[in-house]
Amino acid sequence: MPVDVDALVDRRRLRRKLTFWRVATFIVIAAVLIGGMLYLTGVSELSKRSAHIARIPIEGMILEDRKTLKMIERISRSDAVKGVVLSINSPGGSTTGGEALYYALRDLAEKKPLVAEIRTIGTSAGYMVAIASDHVVARYNSITGSIGVLFQYGNVQKLLDTLGVEMDAVKSAPLKAEPDFYSKAPPEAVAMLRSLVMDSYDWFVGLVAERRNLEEPRARELADGRIVTGNKALEAKLIDAIGGEDAAISWLESEKGVAENLPVITWTAKENIEELPFSSRVSRELGKGIGSTLLDPIHQAKGLIPRGIMLDGLVSVWQASDAAENKR
Repeated sequence: MPVDVDALVDRRRLRRKLTFWRVATFIVIAAVLIGGMLYLTGVSELSKRSAHIARIPIEGMILEDRKTLKMIERISRSDAVKGVVLSINSPGGSTTGGEALYYALRDLAEKKPLVAEIRTIGTSAGYMVAIASDHVVARYNSITGSIGVLFQYGNVQKLLDTLGVEMDAVKSAPLKAEPDFYSKAPPEAVAMLRSLVMDSYDWFVGLVAERRNLEEPRARELADGRIVTGNKALEAKLIDAIGGEDAAISWLESEKGVAENLPVITWTAKENIEELPFSSRVSRELGKGIGSTLLDPIHQAKGLIPRGIMLDGLVSVWQASDAAENKR
C-alpha cells in the first residue's frame, strides 16, 4: 500500500498543534486556578511575613470566639505587623464576648500601635471593642454609643393557655431557673436580673470612663443607652476624630511612627487556609466553588430565621439587623 507522504506530514503537524494547544490550555487553567485561589484567600503567607499594617475586621454579632482570640495573639507576636486597625461594623453582642475581645485587644495594644475605625455601626459591645484601642475614628454619620446592658426573656403563658398546656416544676429554691417562659416572672426574679444587669453595666461604664478619660458621672450620663452619630460622639469625646481607614492609618503614621505606605493586610480567624499546603489550597477552593453552587439555596433559606433569635442571656447589643453586615 503506497504511503501518502503529504498526508503523513499533515498528521504530524496536526498532532504537534494539538499537543501545543493542550499544553497551553493546561497552563491557562492552572494560572486561573492559582490566581483565583490567591484572590479568594486574600493574601499569601509570604505577604504576612513582610512589614505591614494588620486589619482586624469586627463584624456582625460579637460572641466569644477562641479562634479570633488566638489570631490576635498571633498578631501580637508577629514582627512583621507594625500597626493594627480594628475595622468595626457591629451592633454588639454578648457581654462575655465583648469582654474577652476587649482584654485581648488591650494586651495587643501593649505590643502594637492599635487604632479603631467605626464604619456603619459600632454600638454596645461594638463600641466596647473600639475603646480598647488608643485612638477611635468614625464617619460623621456612623452609628455608635448604645452603652448599656440588656437581659431579655420571653413569656408564652397565654399561648400555652390557648393550647390547653399546663407547665409545672419542682425547684430546689424559688429563684432556680427564673425567669421561665411559661409564667410571669416574680418580683424577686426581676430584682435578681436587675442586679445582674447593673453589675455588668457599672463595669461597662467604668471602662468608658477610664478609656475615654471622662469623669464617672459624665460617663454614666452618656451611658443611658442612646445611640449617636459619629459627629455627636466626637462632641461627647466618645471618639477622637471623624474619618475612615485613611484617617486611622494617618494617625498610626503621625503619632505612632509607623512607616508610611505600608500595605494593609486583613487578618481573619474564619479560615486558616494559609497554613495548608499549596496543592490543598487549590483543591479546597475548587471544592468551595462547586459547593457554593449547590448550597446557595440553603444559605439563602437561613435568612428566614432572624439573626438574633438564638442570642439570649446578658447582652450588650443594639438592633442587630442586615444593616450591620459588611457592605464593603
